[in-house]
Amino acid sequence: MPVIWPAALVHIFTACGAVCGLFAMRAVWAGAWEAVFGWLGAALVIDALDGTFARLANVQARLPRFSGERLDLVVDYVTYVFVPTAALWRAGFLGGVAGSALGALILLSSLYHFADMQSKTEDHCFVGFPAIWNVVAFYVFAVGIPATLACFVAVVCVALTFVPLRWAHPLRTARLLPVTLGVVLAWSIAAGATLVVGFPAPLPLRAVLLLAAAYGIGLALQSTFFAHARRAP
Repeated sequence: MPVIWPAALVHIFTACGAVCGLFAMRAVWAGAWEAVFGWLGAALVIDALDGTFARLANVQARLPRFSGERLDLVVDYVTYVFVPTAALWRAGFLGGVAGSALGALILLSSLYHFADMQSKTEDHCFVGFPAIWNVVAFYVFAVGIPATLACFVAVVCVALTFVPLRWAHPLRTARLLPVTLGVVLAWSIAAGATLVVGFPAPLPLRAVLLLAAAYGIGLALQSTFFAHARRAP
């Protein structure tokens, strides 16, 4: 009989992301925006590490009854989608009937992405906007954009859910991975510094965050172009 405790610990570690989501939601109602994204950032770190831990612990062989992938999806929907949408709504970026409808579209389009069995490629890209509303909401607060522009960005991201662009996984997609890891490191430092100094971020930090976003969009366009080029006769 295999020793199950290493696998169980990995699942508990993954599940702690939901606890981070609970504390983030509490911060939403208190209007403590830096705390909201501090907790969501903790959940993001957990999500970045748990897959590696799962492979090291061989969780599928040790605990075949429990699906780490299913658990991960549940936690991700809470911390990547539901809580960030609630933060945008609570802060007034999704105000009025139109804003409430847009919030509903964010939740529904993200469910479509999470349920899509073909939302990931063999090279670990996400097909369609990958429902990273925690990142979108963080940019709204960090850059300090007005509500009208925030709604426009949200509409674009909802629409991109159904556009087959290939969005690279920042830790697993091989294309330009060393550069991507450097960008992720710079983004992480700038995001952490922003949470320390408060929203909106100072101009130098905003510049780093926006350049990182531009890199991610450019990498998605490049990956999509090369994928189509490989399939062309």
